[in-house]
Amino acid sequence: MKINSLQDLKQVQKKLAEAHALAQAQAEALAAAARQREAESNLFARAVGVVKRMPDPDQVSMAPAAPAPVALQRQKDEEAVLRDALSDEFDASTLLDTDEALSFRRPGIGRDVTHKLRKGDWSIQREIDLHGLRSDEARLALAEFIRMAHRQGLRCLRVVHGKGLGSPGKTPVLKSKVHSWLVQKNQVMAFVQAKPAEGGAGALVVLLKPGN
Repeated sequence: MKINSLQDLKQVQKKLAEAHALAQAQAEALAAAARQREAESNLFARAVGVVKRMPDPDQVSMAPAAPAPVALQRQKDEEAVLRDALSDEFDASTLLDTDEALSFRRPGIGRDVTHKLRKGDWSIQREIDLHGLRSDEARLALAEFIRMAHRQGLRCLRVVHGKGLGSPGKTPVLKSKVHSWLVQKNQVMAFVQAKPAEGGAGALVVLLKPGN
């Protein structure tokens, strides 16, 4: 700005004074804002208290793995399977009656029990069909079937073992083994050959002891 007179000089001085006052006001405003932020920060710090550094997010503190729970029922079942182990070497032929048809009764069980069992005085409550199973499979399946039926309080069962018509030489291998396995089961009181309509020589009707 070109100064030609005293009046022009006064105008310049006035503008400079106004600019200086504005700059000073802006500086004071900035300082006041800074003081306000510091006061708020101190207030937050006093309210929160001592602050600890957070763990490094890349580090994970792993607690030791808890031991797997013991499946008590499964353990009991496995122990029962061991107790129920059935032998293929047991010869039950001398314990079987062959009066009207093949039957078995434990010592102390009267003939009237097998007679009533053959007549159908007990209703068949459940059955298992061992057709098509290998010897080992049939033995385990029968042991579990008898154990579970006794646990559930069932008394009369039918066990279908087949007549051996599909076996080599038409020999009923599974039939004689089923007789032997049933005799070894303490839960079995007696069994008889099924009626013709219920499987005849290919099935047995089994009477279990009363459940506990």
